[in-house]
Amino acid sequence: MDYLMSAFPVHLHEIHSLGDGEERSEPAFDADGSPIISQAALVLRDGLVDKLASLDPIPGALEQLLWHFGYKQVAEVTGRSKRVLKSETGRLFVDSRGNGTNIAETTAFMADEKQILIFSDAGGTGRSYHADLNAVNRKRRSDYLLEAGWRADNAIQGLGRSHRTNQASAPIFRPVTTNVRGERRFISTIARRLDSLGALTRGQRQTGGNGIFNESDNLESNYAEYALYELFKQIFQGRFAEVPLGTFELLTGLSLTSTEGGMKIDLPPLPQFLNRLLALRIRMQNLIFERFELLLSQQIETAIAHGIFEVGVETLRAERFTVASIESVYTHPGTGSVTNYLLIERVQKTDIKTAAEAVELATNYQGRLIVNEKSGNAAVCIPTHSIFDDDGGVVPRVLLVRPQKENRVPVDKLKSSNWKQVLTDEFVGAWSKEVEELPKFTTDYIHLVTGILLPIWKILPRLNSRVFRLQLSNGEKVLGRVVNAENIRQVAEQLGMKNKLLGVKVAKREFAATQWLKSISRRHFRKKANLT
Repeated sequence: MDYLMSAFPVHLHEIHSLGDGEERSEPAFDADGSPIISQAALVLRDGLVDKLASLDPIPGALEQLLWHFGYKQVAEVTGRSKRVLKSETGRLFVDSRGNGTNIAETTAFMADEKQILIFSDAGGTGRSYHADLNAVNRKRRSDYLLEAGWRADNAIQGLGRSHRTNQASAPIFRPVTTNVRGERRFISTIARRLDSLGALTRGQRQTGGNGIFNESDNLESNYAEYALYELFKQIFQGRFAEVPLGTFELLTGLSLTSTEGGMKIDLPPLPQFLNRLLALRIRMQNLIFERFELLLSQQIETAIAHGIFEVGVETLRAERFTVASIESVYTHPGTGSVTNYLLIERVQKTDIKTAAEAVELATNYQGRLIVNEKSGNAAVCIPTHSIFDDDGGVVPRVLLVRPQKENRVPVDKLKSSNWKQVLTDEFVGAWSKEVEELPKFTTDYIHLVTGILLPIWKILPRLNSRVFRLQLSNGEKVLGRVVNAENIRQVAEQLGMKNKLLGVKVAKREFAATQWLKSISRRHFRKKANLT
């Protein structure tokens, strides 16, 4: 309203004809030289001011929370000296806050007098809001990260206010964004910088983000770079019909065309693309970002399928890990540190979904219950993200959830297969029959190289450089590189493991013999079998 009062055009103008026949508008002045005010313009301005004054106020995030839950339930620890509150009758009033208000609000929350706490950067330093064992309020915290900002150190400091030592339970962190796709640009920046900070402080990438973010949240990763290149290629080649090349270059100001007419080699960088995306209208922004996200998901899915998806140190879990054999394969001449090769037997409980869980899954995710007419197997068919073919066309897919596994298949391939939709009773019968035939436990072997790894890192397969952590049955913890079974022969030869391949074969034969004996005992000697 202040802007309207000072900037709304109310001065009267007159039309003057120039010598060449053109006309020009100039301000009109009275006899005293003062500008003449248009009464019609004043009426328009005052009417617009009255209309604005009668509109309901647009609340910010803090006001929405305070008005919805009530200021008596919400403790606010911010730098605001005044705020607009809503009384129980719905009347708005201004509340002035003194210097000691933040301390009083914190005390009220920790004493369980107020159930919700809101704090900003101004209230995120020097205070603790965790479920302290010495406090009255020991309820588990749900920390909603709203407007995270750009600085990862500030984000970690804020998140650390509710996650500290001597706490009854760890908090649940929930990053919050709207349905505007481009807003994930901010979450991406925090995810990337949290990962970098975790690598510097603890030597492990995912400790920086405390598991809050995954790889698809980081829009500045290598996978995102590949996805962006594919997006640019589809736009340039006309395979993204909704966004023509000329329209994209005009709206974003990003040029994909070289002076020779081909696609540039030096394409715009990912941060610049994300920043330009924020300037687009919401519909166009969501359209481009949705295609970019699908390409990113496709890159990550492909990496996982090929076993090259890098997630840092992973923890293997099973019912039992037992060392079948161990052999020293390398000794560092300077330090005497040893590299060992471990053949570990892994016994794990089979993760099997029950028929009730499958039906619930179909209900929650708008899935269909289907049975294969040829094999009799059952599955839950759930919509999933699409992929793109070589021509840029969208390939719709569905997720088939089976008792032990799940896989994604194109919709047209599913229609031409033997999978048919059935009623719940038929589905439950087929699913339960398949579950009864599955083994409750499975046993396999893991090839693990532990100890000093850097001197022999080039000998190990480059395709899969994942590092795993596991705990043996005797309580000992092991950290090392896992070598796939198909690569162990080559690694064994390069490391000079003369007897190890024989040991692996013997272990596999013993394992196969054990499984055969178990099968025989189940089928033919169920009553009394004396097998040695």
